[in-house]
Amino acid sequence: MDLDAFSAVHAPTWARLDELSRRSGLSGAEADELVRLYQEVATHLSTVRSVAPDPSVVSRLSEILGRARAAIAGSHDPSWSDVVRFLVVVLPAAFYRIRWWTVGVMVAFCAIAVVAGVNVYNDPEALAAMGTPSQLKQYAEEEFANYYSNYPGQSFAAQVWTNNAWIAAQCVAFGITGILPLYVLFQNAVGVGAAGGVMAVHDGLGVFFSLILPHGLMELTAIFVAGAAGLKIFWTVIDPGGRPRGRALSEEGRSLFTVAIGLVGVLGISGLVEGFVTPSQLPWWLKIVIGALVLAAYWVYTIVLGRRAVADGETGDLRADHNVDQLPLAA
Repeated sequence: MDLDAFSAVHAPTWARLDELSRRSGLSGAEADELVRLYQEVATHLSTVRSVAPDPSVVSRLSEILGRARAAIAGSHDPSWSDVVRFLVVVLPAAFYRIRWWTVGVMVAFCAIAVVAGVNVYNDPEALAAMGTPSQLKQYAEEEFANYYSNYPGQSFAAQVWTNNAWIAAQCVAFGITGILPLYVLFQNAVGVGAAGGVMAVHDGLGVFFSLILPHGLMELTAIFVAGAAGLKIFWTVIDPGGRPRGRALSEEGRSLFTVAIGLVGVLGISGLVEGFVTPSQLPWWLKIVIGALVLAAYWVYTIVLGRRAVADGETGDLRADHNVDQLPLAA
């Protein structure tokens, strides 16, 4: 095929399609012409690709067809209704679907932390591995508390958010391995428990809980959620739940990223609590109450809105009109 001759013959058709796709307020006849020309030019593109795949011509036709496709099908402009739907329907459904995974991770994390703390408290060798007696005393009497007040609230909140977001990102991004989330969670559980053990040795357990609970209730729950989401995608590889494994992974993977986006906000809130409430002069009991209220708000949000959304068929995945068509599966 002579590509130059082919282009010269069909150039008026391409130009007309391009003109119609750029125009707004088409008449009925023009809309019909747009559809007819779209089909014709799509055939031209297929011919060029199969016979004489010149990059410039393929690029030009692809661009024209893309614009025409948008004119025919219409484009979706993001609106506040999409944001509201994400926050009220999609995100709570994604959180709700992994609620038992989250609880399981929480129980395992707390158990490991308690074991690590008791071991440091009762075993002189484990305590010695944490540092010299003078270093541990300084940590318990000064450094632990100073950690929450050495920096301005805004800077500390940003630092906390970044650190926790990195931990959550590792659990989410590498969840499919099944190993890294467990390692990250185990490492952090041992770290929290060991810190509590050191504080207990120096009669600072009250200080430990009064400083860690206000923000830690929500902060650690966010890490539990991230770990749960990562392990859920790993389990999908093992048990796709009656779906083709590729389809199951794509569906759960999209829901996983919904969780990841939601955790940005959750960790932001816990960072604000850690940056402004934990080091404040408020009574310790009031700070813990604030942290408990934040955590309660998360679970009410997840259970109330999430249960309703899941009952309506929401999974945290893309909406049906934004997703690809799926073949039906036998029950």
